[in-house]
This record gives sequence, C-alpha cells and structure tokens, in this order.
Amino acid sequence: MSNNQPIALTIAGSDCSGGAGIQADLKTFQHFGVHGLSAVTSIVAETPLEVRQIEPVEIALLQGQINILKESYPINAIKTGLLPSRMSIIAIAEIFKDKTIPIVVDPVMIASTGASLLGENTSSILCARLLPIATLVTPNIPEACALLNREISSAAELENAARDIAEKHQVSCLVKGGHLPGNDERVDVLWHQGHAHQFTHPCIDLPDGIHGTGCTLSSAITAGLALGQDLETAVPDAIDYVQGLIKNAQTWEYNAKTIRCLGW
Repeated sequence: MSNNQPIALTIAGSDCSGGAGIQADLKTFQHFGVHGLSAVTSIVAETPLEVRQIEPVEIALLQGQINILKESYPINAIKTGLLPSRMSIIAIAEIFKDKTIPIVVDPVMIASTGASLLGENTSSILCARLLPIATLVTPNIPEACALLNREISSAAELENAARDIAEKHQVSCLVKGGHLPGNDERVDVLWHQGHAHQFTHPCIDLPDGIHGTGCTLSSAITAGLALGQDLETAVPDAIDYVQGLIKNAQTWEYNAKTIRCLGW
C-alpha cells in the first residue's frame, strides 16, 4: 500500500456467498484504488437465493474492531451496511459522534430474498442516532417507505421522498428508483445541499438470484468520498459502476439451482 493511498472502512455484515456485505464492499474499494478496512457486525449464512441464519457479533467485539482501526489508520470515509441491533447502531454512533469522517449509511433492512434483516424497532434508532452524524443515506424504495412511513409508487414521488428524508434528518439522501414497476428508464434522486440531482440509466432487469447492488453502490460512493470527490461526482460514478456490474453478471448452475453474482 502506497503512503498516500486513501482508506475506507466498511461496517457491515459478512456474506458467505461473496456477493454482498463486507465482501462486496472490499471488492469495490479495491476496484477504485482505495484500501479497505472492515468491521463485521454479523455473520450471515446466505446465498442470493436464501438467507438461512444471521448471528450478530457481540457488541464489545464490534466496538473493539472499530476502535483499533480508528486508532491505527487515517480513515478517509466510512460506509455502514447491515446493523442488526439497536445496540450496534448506538455503539457506532457513539464512536463517530465527532462527525470528523464522512459516513455513508446504507440502511439495510430487507434482503433481496425478502427476509427481514433488522431487529424490532431498529430503524427508529438508526434515524435518531446514526443519520444525524451521516453524510449520505442511500435507501431503496422499500427502505425509503420505511423511513418516511408512507408509500412511494411513482418516479415523480422520488424527489419529494429524498428531500423529506434529507430535511428531516439533516443528511444528504439518495433514493434509488430500481424497485419501480415498468420498463422505462430508471431514475435515482440525490437531495444534497437543498437541491435535487437526478441520475437516469437504462432499466436492467435484475434476475432472480442476484444481490449486493445496494451494498456495492454505497461502497462505491464511499470510495469516491475517500478519494476526495464531492457527492455530485461520487454518486453518478458509482451508479455507472454498478450498472456495468449488472450487465456483466456471472451465472452458475449447480444442484438444480441458478446462482448469479455481479460481474466483478
């Protein structure tokens, strides 16, 4: 590692299938030339087709991972992913409450399989403790609905959703429009410093058995921030990167199952 290589920290769950979570984040950091550090919040037995088991890491061990990294490395940016409990969120918020490092929050709530990944009432603590110290939050439409407690059913509603989340929690917000129905172009909306920025891209159907797009997008943005980019640059660069990975998805056939992974 060169002396001037930027450093990014991911605080997230470990995905044993390698397509999401910590593993996806570290692959992404490496692609952008950023040295990746990781603090594991939970160990997840999963594939893109199934979430079988989640085992949260003890809070003291989570704190220990983060503290030794914070004490030892000049961290340029942080990304959070799966935070499986109220205490894990509180622990992270306490460690970084000085707001000196940019933080990208991927509010992971529901797996691509539909499985819930958060404990009861965890989202309220995320809003109360973590979003106020974050730089950016990157909800997809189901997550934005949960944060706002209302439905989002059209592209026209994305800008209002991004604005309302941003203004309520004093954080920039990127609402991802990939879950909208139809085959039209997709739009993602960034609300940043009082203005909306729309990023359109072709609709690419995500086949069954692929996951990790949200993890990869947020970690790509984090890498951009670590490299000194502003959000208006880091966000579209990250969107383009993920679009390329989807187009080049890998496929394996095994035991009568089809498994797909982003095309790293």
